[in-house]
Amino acid sequence: MFEFSSIEQYHAQLKEGKFSCLQAVEYYLQQISAAKHLNAFIEIYAEEVLQKARELDEYRKAGKSTGKLHGVVLALKDVICYRDHQISASSNILKNITSLYSATAVEKLLAEEAIIIGNCNCDEFAMGSTNENSAYGKVLNALDETKVPGGSSGGSVVAVQAGPCMISLGSDTGGSVRQPADFCGIIGMKPTYGRVSRYGLIAYASSFDQIGVFVNNISDVAKVLEVISGPDEYDSTVSHKEVPAYSANLVNEKKSGLPVLKKL
Repeated sequence: MFEFSSIEQYHAQLKEGKFSCLQAVEYYLQQISAAKHLNAFIEIYAEEVLQKARELDEYRKAGKSTGKLHGVVLALKDVICYRDHQISASSNILKNITSLYSATAVEKLLAEEAIIIGNCNCDEFAMGSTNENSAYGKVLNALDETKVPGGSSGGSVVAVQAGPCMISLGSDTGGSVRQPADFCGIIGMKPTYGRVSRYGLIAYASSFDQIGVFVNNISDVAKVLEVISGPDEYDSTVSHKEVPAYSANLVNEKKSGLPVLKKL
């Protein structure tokens, strides 16, 4: 039933009525359950996302215009705040703490109708490169469970690698998105510092930290980056330069034939 490989294909099939947001969420909840032993997730927002999916389906069926990430199922690293949800940075020090606000990147995702399905395991306070240093236990690499997935965003990378969600957000200070993406064979992007607001990201090193994206293809990187980038009154270090239309600036690389971003 689910034969899409990008957000664009997913949206096209939603519009054609091949499946609904509710069916997509139910599928991903099943995927999370099947991959539970990999320990990628800390908490799943099952009832919440099922209700959100129903609302989006009704909204779409009513003929209303939809957001850029309508019904896209994604997960957050456990250092990115989401209002009224627990945030612990995978540490017992913050266990059972509920966030009072959402990160700006999260607010932007929600405004474009994304569905946040859960939060992901990581090295404690994002300090590590193997995701073995977590109060919730280590994360396993789905390609080879005897190997580490990299870190510190190990849960976020495996959540995409193993199929429990379409996209996830991580954070990168010295490689914590790029290195696990390489270890797990998917795409991980650390945007230029200041491109994405750090408001709501638990800091490791504020002068290097950046929220990053895990996906399976370049076109999805472009779409997500368009949404989460841009000015923010709560972050004095964020860039105020205009956000390019990344998804309109994809070109095919001559050697591989795969899409890449133009130099902007």
